[in-house]
Amino acid sequence: MVLPLFDDNSDRRGVPYVNYSLIAVNVFVFVVLQEMGADNNWFTQAFSTVPEEILTGEAVEKVVSIVNPVTNARVGEIVLRKPPVSVYFTLLTSMFMHGGWAHLLGNMLFLWIFGDNIEDYLGSLKYLFFYLLCGVLASLSHVGVTYVTNADPYIPCLGASGAISGVLGAYLILFPQRRVTVILFRFLTQVPAYVAIGMWFLLQIIQSLGAIEADKGGGVAYGAHIGGFLAGLLLVKAVAASFGPQPEQSPGGWNP
Repeated sequence: MVLPLFDDNSDRRGVPYVNYSLIAVNVFVFVVLQEMGADNNWFTQAFSTVPEEILTGEAVEKVVSIVNPVTNARVGEIVLRKPPVSVYFTLLTSMFMHGGWAHLLGNMLFLWIFGDNIEDYLGSLKYLFFYLLCGVLASLSHVGVTYVTNADPYIPCLGASGAISGVLGAYLILFPQRRVTVILFRFLTQVPAYVAIGMWFLLQIIQSLGAIEADKGGGVAYGAHIGGFLAGLLLVKAVAASFGPQPEQSPGGWNP
């Protein structure tokens, strides 16, 4: 539908070292610790966020069957292993893990395009705090949606999408008019950020409604995407005002 390629960084004031570091850590975790998404990888099995573990506080070690929600046929399995740390620590570790190359590269593209501007606005330390906060709140949103929709609480969740959704929410608040170059319906064009991000968010809403009805056995964690986005939307100004004076607004943003 819409694929962003790059945005206007002409007013960026510094080098986004934290954003580059986040991208590097995500790549390192996937390539080295997850062995590029290898089957039966212990790190993936132990450090993903499992809703049942977060709800109960108890680690789970079991084999979970994946069932087709339409045919009820068993289509695979997921092995869960007990993490060597508190289960709540997986709310952090899971946001640096990915299910495959497409998952990783897609997330890193969005982080590369939009994260540097948020770091430039907040400052490096505040940006790191904001990113991690959005990621944790996104994972908790997924846990909540799993419980409310009666989905399988043993299906693990992993990926940077929730934290990056928070970055997108912040970008929408701070730089709604910023020009973003995108592929839109197979055409290369420029649109304001509110169009690119708004279309992305609308797609999350539509797909999440379908997931609630058709996918009780796992898949994309749209609850995490929506929860992270709303967290970024609502919290970026509060984080900016914390621990010191609020940063100067860059051109192209709302400044309520």
